[in-house]
Amino acid sequence: MTTPSILVVDDSPANMKLLTFLLENQGYDVRTAVDGEEALDVLSSFHPDLVLLDLQLPGMDGLELARRLKADPGNDRMLVVAVTASAMKGDEEKATEAGCDGYITKPIDTRSLPKLVASYLARRAP
Repeated sequence: MTTPSILVVDDSPANMKLLTFLLENQGYDVRTAVDGEEALDVLSSFHPDLVLLDLQLPGMDGLELARRLKADPGNDRMLVVAVTASAMKGDEEKATEAGCDGYITKPIDTRSLPKLVASYLARRAP
């Protein structure tokens, strides 16, 4: 069985550090990117099972990145989950319309995140 892989895309160093720590402690192969362009660069050679995507990124925002990822047929098995502080009415719908498979609000609940990630990855199983 292969180790599930995750790309974390977040421009906040504190959030990046927290997510990486939590996920690596669960045994996941974790890579990171600080913006949409870097994420696309990482994805040229890394094909994660799951992308945890901040929606408010500098340059290309997370919604546009989600649209691009979902438009690529090569990413048909990749799950994209929005991780955002944007919890206004309609934000989750915008994320879903952009192609996100899930929505997690910040601040990150360190106790529930590992279970949430595991549940998303279980959906991806063949």
